[in-house]
Amino acid sequence: MGYEAVPYQERLNWLDPRTSVTDDPRRVPMPPRDRAGDRPIVLKGGRIFTGTGAPVFTGTVVVDKGRIAHVLPDGMTDWPSDAIVYDLAGQTIMPGLIDCHIHMCYTEPGLSMAIAQSRADATLRSIERLRYYVESGVTCVRDAGSADDIPFRIKAWVRDNRLPLPRILACGCLITGTGGHGAEGLSSVSAGVGSIREASGPDDWRNAAREQFKKGADVIKIASHYSREELAAIVDEAHTLGLKVMCDAEAFYVQWAAEGGVDSIEHPLPRTDEAIRIMAERGVAAVPTLVPYTLIIDVFGGYFGSTSRRFTFTKESNLALLRKMREAGVKCGIGTDIVMENFRYLPAALLRELKLFAEAGYSTTEVLEAATRVGAEILDMAHLIGTLEEGKLADILVVNGRPDENLDDLVNVNLVLRDGDVIVEDGRVYIERHKGWDLPEPSDKPKGPWF
Repeated sequence: MGYEAVPYQERLNWLDPRTSVTDDPRRVPMPPRDRAGDRPIVLKGGRIFTGTGAPVFTGTVVVDKGRIAHVLPDGMTDWPSDAIVYDLAGQTIMPGLIDCHIHMCYTEPGLSMAIAQSRADATLRSIERLRYYVESGVTCVRDAGSADDIPFRIKAWVRDNRLPLPRILACGCLITGTGGHGAEGLSSVSAGVGSIREASGPDDWRNAAREQFKKGADVIKIASHYSREELAAIVDEAHTLGLKVMCDAEAFYVQWAAEGGVDSIEHPLPRTDEAIRIMAERGVAAVPTLVPYTLIIDVFGGYFGSTSRRFTFTKESNLALLRKMREAGVKCGIGTDIVMENFRYLPAALLRELKLFAEAGYSTTEVLEAATRVGAEILDMAHLIGTLEEGKLADILVVNGRPDENLDDLVNVNLVLRDGDVIVEDGRVYIERHKGWDLPEPSDKPKGPWF
C-alpha cells in the first residue's frame, strides 16, 4: 500500500478576490463586517519593520476599515482629515506577533475535577490567558487543542470585536490513536475530557477529521501514535476539506508524518537527520516550542510518566535540533505551548522562545520574521497577515524601542491593533465605551406577543 502525500486543496483558487470570506483558512463566504462608522487610524512617524525582508525605515501606516490602506515614507501626509492620529516617533511599528501553538483552556494545578471540567470555568480561563497574549503583542494564536466548542465561540466573539483578544485559529480536539499522546489514562474523570479524540483505524481517523471540520476547525491536529494507514486517511481527508495538518510526533513517527504529507510538526521531539531532510525537501514546517520543555526540565527535572515521551529530553538536544532544522532549510515558526498556570510567565516566556531561536543561529531580523511572516505562512494566512503591506488586515504591534536590533525591547508593548481595532493602548487591554441603544418610541400599532 502506498503512502504518498495528498496535496492540500487551496480554496482561494476557487474564489474571486472580490468575494468576502471568513478571515481564516476555512474561506467560507460571509457578508463583510459593517465598518461604516470606523474612523481611519494613522500610525505616524515610527520606525517601520514590514516583515517582508525590506530594511527598517521611518514612515507612517494608515489603517482604514480594518485593513492597511497605505504604508507611507516619512514626510507624506496622505490620510483623511477625520483620522485618529498616533504620533509614534522613535517607536517601532511592525506586524503583530503570531503564536502558532497555544492551549486556551488547559486546566491548572489545584482545581477540583468539577472546576477543571467546567465549561464555564474553561471559557473564563481561556479569556484570561488570551489577555496575557495580546498584552504581549500577539495578535494571532493557533489553539492546538481545547475542549468542545469553547475556542470556536470565543473566536466568533473576537471576530465581531466583542472581546479585545487576539485573532484565533483552532483545531478543536487533538486526534490520536487509542492511548496515544494526550490520551494516556484518559477517562470520564480526566481534566482533558472534550479536548482529546481517540481514533482507531483509517475510517475512524477520517471521521475524526470530519467531526472537527463540522465544529469549525481551521486546522487538524494529530498526535502519535498512529499507523501509516491511519495517517494517510486523515491527511487525505483534511487536505480534501481544505485544512492543513499539524502533528505532534516523535522518533520514527516524525518521518512517517513527513512522508505522509502533514504540513507542520510540533515540538523539539527527536527525529533522524533523514526525517529532517525529508521535512526540508517536502516543505514540512516546524513549530519547535522549546520554552515549555525548558520550563518542564527546570521545574520538574524532566518529562515523566508518558508513554508518548519515551526518549531522552535535554535543553541542549532540543536546541541542537532547532539548529539542524535551520541549517537544513526547514521553515520554523514561533509557538509557546505554555500550559497550566505557565501563561503567567508571559511576556518573558515568549521572549525566551525568541531568544532560543537566536541561540540556534537566527539573526534578530530572522527571529522577528519567524514570529510574523513565517508564522502566517504556516497558518495558511500569509495573504492576510504577517507583514505590513497595503491591502492586508491591520494586525499591528507598536513597541517602544528597536526590537529588530534588541529583542528585549519587544516587552515594551505600547499599542496593538487587530483587524484595525485598537485592543491594547498604553500597554493595557483597551475596551471602547459601549454605545447604548436609544429607547424605542411608544407605538399604538399592535405587533403581537413580545416573545
